[in-house]
Order: sequence, then C-alpha cells, then structure tokens
Amino acid sequence: MKAQVIHAFGDPSVFTMIDLPIPKLKPGHVLIKVHATSANPIDCKVRSGAISEIAPEFPAILHGDVSGTIEAVGDGVHYFKKGDEIYGCAGGFCNLGGALAEYMLADARLISKKPQSLSMSEAAALPLVSITAWMALFEKAKVISGKNVLIHSGVGGVGHVAIQLAKWSGAKVFTTVRKHEDFAIVKSFGTDEIINAQEEDVAQYKKRLTNDCGFEIIFDTVGGSNLDKSFAAATTNGTIVTIAARSTHDLTPMHSKGLSLHCVLMLLPLLNGDNREEYGRILEKIAHIVDEGKLKPLLDPHHYTLDKVDQAHELLESGRANGKIVISVIN
Repeated sequence: MKAQVIHAFGDPSVFTMIDLPIPKLKPGHVLIKVHATSANPIDCKVRSGAISEIAPEFPAILHGDVSGTIEAVGDGVHYFKKGDEIYGCAGGFCNLGGALAEYMLADARLISKKPQSLSMSEAAALPLVSITAWMALFEKAKVISGKNVLIHSGVGGVGHVAIQLAKWSGAKVFTTVRKHEDFAIVKSFGTDEIINAQEEDVAQYKKRLTNDCGFEIIFDTVGGSNLDKSFAAATTNGTIVTIAARSTHDLTPMHSKGLSLHCVLMLLPLLNGDNREEYGRILEKIAHIVDEGKLKPLLDPHHYTLDKVDQAHELLESGRANGKIVISVIN
C-alpha cells in the first residue's frame, strides 16, 4: 500500500511517500480501506517532535481521523462487516498506525458507522473534534438545557462542533471570535450571542451579556493566557473545561469564586487502551445527531490528496485555514 510516513521529526517537508505491506488483521480489529483523513493540531505536534513521546515508531504513519470502508474484520468483531462505511479516530500515535495510508488497522471499539448524510470527506473531519467536544460538554461540564455556555474560539475545529452540540442540548450559547467575518459562520451554527475578542474585553462582555453575573459553563479551547480570561468570565461556582492546560496560572481567581476546572485529553484511550468502547458509543451518538440535521462540519475549501500532505500541514500551521482540512486518500 502507499503511505505517507516520516522517518524523523521536522517541518512538513519530512513527509515521504513509500510502499509498505498492508497491516495484518488482528482479533478485535478491522482493516479499513481509507477514503479520507483530516489534519488536527495534534498531528502537527507529533510530526514536529513537540510531543515525541506519543509518536509511532519510524517510519511513522500519522493522523488519527479516518473515514473509509471495512475491508476485513478480525475475530471477535461482530458489529461491523466488510463494506460498512465507518469513521473514527483510531491511530497515528504510539503503537497505532495512522490514516495517511491506503489501509489502516483499527481497534473496532474506536470506530462507528459514519453518518449517512455526510460524504467521506465530511465524515473524516469530525471524529477527534466531536469526541473532544462531547467529553467536554457532557461528561465534564454536565451541560443541560437552559444552561448558559461560553465557548471560546467558535470557528475552531473543536469550537464549531461544541457550539452545535451545546445548542442541540438546549443550552444558551455564547462564543468568542476574532474577526467580523466569522460572525455569520458561528451564527449559522446556532450561537445566541457573539463576542469579538479583539474589540471587547472580559469585563465588557461579561457586563453586556450576563449583567456582570458571569457564565455558568465555559469551554476554553484556546488555553494559555485565555484560561485566565475564563476564570474572570465565570460566575460563582461555575465550571470551566479546557483542552489546553499545559501552562502556569494563579488559581486565586478560581478559589475566590469556588470554580471547578476540568481538563480533556481526548487521546487517552488511544494511548493507554482504557475505555475505548466509549469512543465508539460517542461517535454513534454523533452520527445520529448529524443525520437529524443538528450538526455539520466546517470544511476548509482547499482540497488535498495523499501526495500533498505536506501542503495540508503547512496550511494548518499557518493559521489561515477556514475549517477542518481534509485529505483524500481515495479519489
């Protein structure tokens, strides 16, 4: 099979197309004929060596997100059969081969049948970001109907899915963006109130939107100094969930408000093998929500194929992408 691999860490130019044997089927696994994958910031960090400890062995096949068809099923797999169209986030880290290849071996617990209403390219954009958003909103923050939820970076990969899932749950959704051109996008996803983070500081939008009371639930997809802004924006006894907490902060504002802080590391089941079946269940729920017309992915208009993975990574790292970047493996 054709595969894009890296033999060393570095910039996007380290990708090399080579021929590799098709992975051998194992019990509890499925062999996927890959149709598409999508690029996530974590993929760039693995490629660059920024988090080398979770990279596969060289030559490494990266990328977790995958959509495709089942080519074969291993012993003990009963839910899938040859020809099923699936999606999932199932490799590209540690000892798990990734989706930048014509075939991918995946633990059957990490995938689900894809939404019927989406193309393969659209389905490939959803797994990592939708699982992350689901865990943050419903498993950590316990979002329910009627809650007010602030989602930072509403046009980001995780943020745009989180808006739609929060609306699906019946919450009132507020979101930050950084330019006026993004207003229409987040509005189309159901945002109730929009904050231009370049023009309004926390004190201003907290007063305008909550009468200075603050937000009950905040999903911070940005991290760094923005996490301090989340502490300031939260109401007393509020809940903050973040996917980016590798930074140092003064927790005095948290203590003075009695805040709860939760972190989501979506990759944990891929890294340690625990509770993988939960991801299959989440993806099954996501597929139903998509097919109900309540969730859709935002795709960058650029189209990339397997031989142009370096260009996809360059675009993602440039910060100029407008939506999830999808790479077609089968045209």
